[in-house]
Amino acid sequence: MTAIVDKMRAGREAAGERWRGSPRWVRWAVLAAVIAFFYALPNREFYQYLGPIPTTGSNFGQVLFMVSIYVLLAVGLNIVVGFAGLLDLGYFGFYAVGAYTVAVLTSPSSDIKTLWPWLLVVPFAIAATMISGVTLGAPTLRLRGDYLAIVTLGFAEMIRIAATSSEFLKGQRGLNQIPHPPGTYADGKPVFGVLDARPYYWLVLTIIILVVIGVRNLTHSRVGRAWVSIREDEDAAQLMGVPTFKFKLWAFASGAAIAGLAGALYAGKQNFVNSQPFALENSIIILAAVILGGSGNLVGAIVGGGLAYYLIERFRDIELLGIELYEYRFLFFGLVLIIMMIFRPQGLIPNRRRAAEFKDRRKEVTVGE
Repeated sequence: MTAIVDKMRAGREAAGERWRGSPRWVRWAVLAAVIAFFYALPNREFYQYLGPIPTTGSNFGQVLFMVSIYVLLAVGLNIVVGFAGLLDLGYFGFYAVGAYTVAVLTSPSSDIKTLWPWLLVVPFAIAATMISGVTLGAPTLRLRGDYLAIVTLGFAEMIRIAATSSEFLKGQRGLNQIPHPPGTYADGKPVFGVLDARPYYWLVLTIIILVVIGVRNLTHSRVGRAWVSIREDEDAAQLMGVPTFKFKLWAFASGAAIAGLAGALYAGKQNFVNSQPFALENSIIILAAVILGGSGNLVGAIVGGGLAYYLIERFRDIELLGIELYEYRFLFFGLVLIIMMIFRPQGLIPNRRRAAEFKDRRKEVTVGE
């Protein structure tokens, strides 16, 4: 078994070297083909040839929309966990803040009755989540490791309990009639309606591309280098003059802004927000998705976020020996994580620095034996 795993690892490393050594135009062509594939994916004329990939128990367009939301969340959490090395177990709390900001400012059932259009409220949702990220981070980012994880976990639970029990946020009854994003076809029909989830998926996919470009540029800047130095050794970074607290606060605010944007998109699609979607296990799934894909790697976060939701949803309406597999979806997802952590602890598409660290550790263990 070890020999097989080593051969697979060597093959992946060789493929990675060939990819990095290929001409730029080849990489751009492959990237364009991948993007075109995902834009075409929700069309029935296309996905009917993909065999078992489309879901059978739920609308595939709706599943793709939620997959894209989870990808966006994973990209945001990857800033906090992957780049800055901060353990955040309450990331879904920011997602809830973004969704509820849109709901409160646009829904007729809200007590404040502002009834603003969706597009006008999106910047307020992003600003509200950034402020909540800074508010949470300012007193707590001097903590590290498990202590920070417990604090962020408490934050997410506070948001969920407030949403459940607050009369202002309407609890389980929720806030309804949230307006959809603007846009009409040539015949006057709205682009973003109730039944067809595909336009929402295409909108989120476009936003993911823009966010990835922005995050990639940010990680290659002075800010990104500061995050990496904090992740590798915060004490050494501080001794070298890096204002670690400021850059950790930047990471929290940046990740929260992306989560708020995802929450605003979710509220605009669902037309309804209550406390049920913001349960604790969703924060854990997003963190697991980042680790599954490869912490500190943008492509890994995208793959992990997409797989996390898709693998869970794929079990819907599938029976085995009379047992509904969807009831055991988290069990299967947990088994996948266990297998991954045994055979590929650095994730499916790891950061090159992280992959080198694991390679060095394997050499140390081999020499020690």
